[in-house]
Amino acid sequence: MRGNAIRGTRVGAGPMRPVERGEPAPRRTVTYWCAAGHRTEVQLAAEAAPPAEWDCPHCGQPAGQDAEHPPGRARAEPYKSHLAYVKERRSEAEGEAILAEALAALRRRRSER
Repeated sequence: MRGNAIRGTRVGAGPMRPVERGEPAPRRTVTYWCAAGHRTEVQLAAEAAPPAEWDCPHCGQPAGQDAEHPPGRARAEPYKSHLAYVKERRSEAEGEAILAEALAALRRRRSER
């Protein structure tokens, strides 16, 4: 017979019999609802604190544990250009100073040629 000596299993496969797997960790079910009315049940470890919000797998909106008052829709952030991010970090005066420094370096390199 040729081929793989271990047939019917894959690399990293666990024990074959349920007795060898051990006892599963205690779990509890936490239910979340989104503003669209979707219900999501999540299995968490019994001792773990559940997060206040969970992303709804149906619509992607935030979901909370209170069915009567789910969290509101997430506000979509508008697209920001690279320049918008730079303007958040730098003041107008800092921008002018950086531009002047870059222009001076460029003029020095051009005059050396």
